[in-house]
Amino acid sequence: MKQQGFTLLELIITVTIAAIVLVIGVPSFQETIRQNRLTAYTNQFVGSLNLARSEAIKRGRRVVVCPSTDGATCAASGDYEQGWIVFADANANNATGDAGDVVIRVFEKMPAGMTLIGSAEVQGLVFYTPDGLAQRSNGTAVGNNAEWTVCKDSKAREITITTIGRVGVVSEPTSPTCP
Repeated sequence: MKQQGFTLLELIITVTIAAIVLVIGVPSFQETIRQNRLTAYTNQFVGSLNLARSEAIKRGRRVVVCPSTDGATCAASGDYEQGWIVFADANANNATGDAGDVVIRVFEKMPAGMTLIGSAEVQGLVFYTPDGLAQRSNGTAVGNNAEWTVCKDSKAREITITTIGRVGVVSEPTSPTCP
């Protein structure tokens, strides 16, 4: 009776080929994971801006997007990677907790190694008016420099916002401001 199976030489060759494939494939796979995380968090922030705009129009009052560490109030300092909230601001003072203010959505802290930094125009907060226009914390319209940069390692995405409230994404910014 003839026995079937692998010889030791066949097993060594198979393990060697598998090791070569892993050495080549793992770094590429890690890059794919990095890109997917970057895209996911970029899309999440873009979605929160679009949510704020649509809620401002629907509710007929201004809706604020701001960094938040506790999910209930705007943070006094820091950037959006610590988490952020979208809330309807009943008395137009850019602060939560007043009568009639409603937190619409809470966004959790980003994972370690990721940053979400707003430019000077939108660093503390941005809000939408009932007609869908984007404005800075001082009540003036956002300008051409209103942007956020999402970073993971050396990769970045840039989120821009126009005065009329439209949001755009640049996948490969020419000069990202990553820490």
